[in-house]
Amino acid sequence: MPMSPPVPRRTSLRARIMLPMILLAALALVLAGVVSASIQHNAIISGIDDQLEGTRDELRVLATQGVDPSTGQPFTTPSALLRSYLARSAVVDAAGEMAIVDGKVAWVSSSDVPVRPENDAQLVEEVKVLAEDDESVIRTLATDSARYRALVVPVQFPGSTGALVTVYDLGLAEAGLRQTMLVYSLTGLITLLLVALASWRVVGTVLRPIEELRRTTEAIGERDLATRVPVTGHDELARLSSTVNLMLDRVQRAVEGQRNLLDDVGHELRTPITVVRGHLELVDASDPDDVAQTRDLALDELDRMGVLVNDLLMLAKSTESDFVNPTWTDLAVLTDQVAEKARALGPRAWRLESVADAEAWLDPLRITQAWLQLAANAVKYSAEGSPVSIGSRLHRGEVHLWVADEGIGIAPEELHRVRERFGRARNAPDQQHGAGLGLSIVESIVGAHGGRLDIESEAGAGSTFTLVLPLGPAVDPTTRDDEA
Repeated sequence: MPMSPPVPRRTSLRARIMLPMILLAALALVLAGVVSASIQHNAIISGIDDQLEGTRDELRVLATQGVDPSTGQPFTTPSALLRSYLARSAVVDAAGEMAIVDGKVAWVSSSDVPVRPENDAQLVEEVKVLAEDDESVIRTLATDSARYRALVVPVQFPGSTGALVTVYDLGLAEAGLRQTMLVYSLTGLITLLLVALASWRVVGTVLRPIEELRRTTEAIGERDLATRVPVTGHDELARLSSTVNLMLDRVQRAVEGQRNLLDDVGHELRTPITVVRGHLELVDASDPDDVAQTRDLALDELDRMGVLVNDLLMLAKSTESDFVNPTWTDLAVLTDQVAEKARALGPRAWRLESVADAEAWLDPLRITQAWLQLAANAVKYSAEGSPVSIGSRLHRGEVHLWVADEGIGIAPEELHRVRERFGRARNAPDQQHGAGLGLSIVESIVGAHGGRLDIESEAGAGSTFTLVLPLGPAVDPTTRDDEA
């Protein structure tokens, strides 16, 4: 039986954000500690070297200008010089001195000094070798018991040689630094703990909108499309929440559009199907006239269903993002074209009232479709030969495209009804067989442009339908993104 691949462990986003923060803080503390320790160590070594150089200079002054206390004469032997120097030398903490004469330890510091170099056999052997050189040296020496910073100053007299050896125990000299670094390490650990606690709260606060976004999206189902993510603040997460809400708005409109389409199809197609089926069941196949009448009725109902289906598909498509493809359009040319096409809709006294001389950001094909739909309605609900006006103008930064007729008009209480799907005014003639989707299509087209449909009407006096559209887009598409 094949083994299923292991499921990778999920790491929370909070942990993935906190871990680099803590690691970065730890790295900064370690780096600061290393740099500080290095600087302090170099300062200690530099201070020790200064002390050793001072010791060397004092011995040289004593050798050249001093006198032997026992004779009152200049020094003649290294033993007397070194003994006299050690007698007057003040040894600081972590230091010790001794004198080597003719390859042997001849003199040592007083018994109360903290460092006894003569007790470290390895150190004694190493400095004996250095004492044989002609020049003084300062270097670091390491033995099994300690590490030293040592000064060896050779002293040469006729018939005898010696050397002054001054050492600093680096372990003792750096004890304060080690104590300081221990305190620094403990402080760093406490700091990291505080950083972890603070970052846990801060990151949790920052990620709270994401958690709310997750809970909201999980709660949204097919039957609950109205829930939205709460938007707080003005940062990137707030913009993300706003973007998700806009996406949910589009999803809700799409789902509601599908539901409405199914409801409309089921509602409006049931009647013609029933009519056609009933006449086909009752048709007398032996009666040619009855067959012809039934055939004409069925074709008429099928044509009406075809128009209805096309209108419903148009309304369903209006919720898609590519329903309109706007471009800069010359309003004067568009107005002339629509006016010319409208004349073929019916024998009316067509008049072109005004023409806007400007360009607008719109889809000329869709706007032509909506504008001609208004013209068709004007023809449908007005008497033959009555005046119908078409025009365009600019008004306060908006484009107004209108159709005005002197037909039957609409009562004020019926204005909301004619905007609804399949809605028709009660005073509409019975012979008009429209499905009541014309204005719904017009409002879908106008809404896709960010505009609106205004209706002014008076029963018995006529109506004016106006497409109100923005003159341009929210951001000029010809402008580059970095300039917008």
